[in-house]
Parts: sequence; structure tokens; C-alpha cells
Amino acid sequence: MPGPTRGFLGRRRDRDPRLPPGQYDAGSDWPVLTAEPTPRITPETWSITVDGAVESPTTWDWDEAHALPRSEYRGDIHCVTTWSKFGTWFAGVSVDTLLEAARPTAEARFVMATSKTGYTTNLPLEHVTGGQAWIVWEYDGKPLPIEHGGPVRLLVPHLYFWKSAKWITRLTLLKRDQPGFWEQNGYHDLGDPWRQQRYQGD
Repeated sequence: MPGPTRGFLGRRRDRDPRLPPGQYDAGSDWPVLTAEPTPRITPETWSITVDGAVESPTTWDWDEAHALPRSEYRGDIHCVTTWSKFGTWFAGVSVDTLLEAARPTAEARFVMATSKTGYTTNLPLEHVTGGQAWIVWEYDGKPLPIEHGGPVRLLVPHLYFWKSAKWITRLTLLKRDQPGFWEQNGYHDLGDPWRQQRYQGD
């Protein structure tokens, strides 16, 4: 019996090379996902601290952080829930700038990001340095919406987006790895979208 014709199956669509395995293009949508209630944070009450295995623990308030050299990210983001969003534009300050001021010790190997809500996520230090991570307060030229982590969130776009902690207030450098909120609940320690590192063991 002959197989189905090409017309019956439809034309094969080429996959966008920007899309990691298992992901779909969210288009103009940006789904809102969070593990805890949305806090109400004003710029006047926000600050970011870098502490832990550093020589000079440092805290910046809103004005002090905005006085640091501006840095931008233009590119794609990917969520573990399988959506990807192309061509995003964020602005804030590079994590490299904060670490330069705090001066990590030679023993520092990991970072624990902590949000105003108490949410945490762990990252290898090598994945937030070298122009790979930002503290951002603008999206698409406007203040970052609160539902997406405003006034300020961490941005680590080369990893699944649960690593880009919303409402960020602290980066603690560690000598040894410690699991954060989702990592304690079975999510992968690193979360590389191109390797589909969604859960422990992936």
C-alpha cells in the first residue's frame, strides 16, 4: 500500500535555529510565572547586596545602582515551561560591575541569588561573569513590570529563566554549591536550555 503523499502530510516547516530543543516561540507574549506572591517594592526601598566570599561586601541603593555603568542585553530568553521569547531588550548593570566592587575571594565558586520574597536560586560563578548576567530594571525601554520581577530582577539569559530571579536583592558568593528553591524541588542545578537540563538527571 503506497504511503501518504506530501500534500496530505503538509509542507515541512524548518525549525528556527534560535529555538532550543523542546521549546516553542511565544511570539509577542511573555507568560507570567512565579513561585510566590508578587511583592510590592518601590525603588526607594530597594537595594542590592553582594556578600559572602568577597573581600568587600557592598550594598547599592536605587540611585547608587543607577549611577553605575549602564549595560544592555539584546537577545533571546527561554523558560523551563517550554516557551522562548526572541529579541528581548533589557537594561541595567552587568553583574561583572558589582563583582568588581565586591572583589570575590579566590575560594568563591558559586552564587546564591536571593529575592525579596525569599526565593533563591544557585548558579556557578563562571555563569554570571564575563558578560553573561545582569541586574536589570528596564525592559524594551521602559521600567521592568512588577509581574516580571520589577523593579529589578536578575537576568541570566543563557540559562532557563527560573535562574533569572525576580525581585532580586542579594547575590551571595559561596565556596560550595547549595541548592536554591527549585533545585531543592528536583530542578537541574544548572539549567542549560540547549541541553534540556530541566530536572535533576537530565
